[in-house]
Amino acid sequence: MTTPVASMLTLAAVVVAVTEEVPRVLVARRVHHGLATPAQKGAPAVAADSPDTLPFGPFEPEHHRTLDAGCRQWVEEQTGLTLRYVEQLYSFGGQHRDPRELYDGPRVVTVAYLALTQEAGLAGSADADWRDWYAFLPWEDWRDGRPAMIDAVIRPHLREWIESAEDDAARDQRAERANLCFALQGGAGFDPVRALDRYELLYSAALVPEALRDAAELARAQGNAAAAPDPVKLAVAAQLGAPMALDNRRILASALTRLRGKLAYRPVVFDLLPQMFTLLHLQRVVEALFGTPLHKQNFRRTVINLELVEPTGRMEGAGRGRPAELYRFRREALLERRTLGIGVPIARAGD
Repeated sequence: MTTPVASMLTLAAVVVAVTEEVPRVLVARRVHHGLATPAQKGAPAVAADSPDTLPFGPFEPEHHRTLDAGCRQWVEEQTGLTLRYVEQLYSFGGQHRDPRELYDGPRVVTVAYLALTQEAGLAGSADADWRDWYAFLPWEDWRDGRPAMIDAVIRPHLREWIESAEDDAARDQRAERANLCFALQGGAGFDPVRALDRYELLYSAALVPEALRDAAELARAQGNAAAAPDPVKLAVAAQLGAPMALDNRRILASALTRLRGKLAYRPVVFDLLPQMFTLLHLQRVVEALFGTPLHKQNFRRTVINLELVEPTGRMEGAGRGRPAELYRFRREALLERRTLGIGVPIARAGD
């Protein structure tokens, strides 16, 4: 294994929409710049790898006036989508996050952005698609109660990982971390904002395919040419959502943490809604983003008391049941209050 001789700055976008109450993220599968992964170039996928990434590309100072502009350009080129508001999410620069660094490639540092939009048709060069983000992070969706995979897969394997710790202190630390993330001791609540913590825990415990892939790649770079992910462990990890290339699921989990946290104090949900909507539609979109159910009357009381919405005087189009009143977002509310969130719903462990 050699030491990287350079670093490279790249840009990535987590582009989120909610369509028919399904939270979706924009995924690119074929990328044509020099940082495309082998799978994106059409090479046979290695074990636990995937061609799926977030839209991304290198920062090119001669062409990109700002980082923000560069990110927008790559998204438009690869997906045909023109972004409106974007905000910087985080910078990811962990060692070997791009495995080519192990073979004298550059250290790849990625500045990621978060964008909220409404789903639209795609074009561009990247064979892009809208995907349900819970396909990548399925343990985050508690709308129908505690996901079965937590007790069937995650709990028993986390217990094995906890018991494998080298001493009592490390064992206690692992147990506390697991309980905080997954409410394993019954009385604890599931905190939606710990999405990144949960992914990092599963990676540490080698319960996601990316962890097994990265460990095998490191072993190969250190001289074990035959190193490959353990097929038994791969079979377990395959039950915990679709993998993504590089560390893109970590970036996605970071974006989910940011978005859920931001919903608690800013009305960003309205960027994902049409101009007019019913209160039930608004509730379903919020539930989709948090991954937890909301109490209907309490939610409506909060939204109305904060004067976040106002009636339009129109009714929803004809359909089954009683027509519902249509509302719109009151933008004046942004000037009237400094905090306009809806709080963070906590799902109980036994729900």
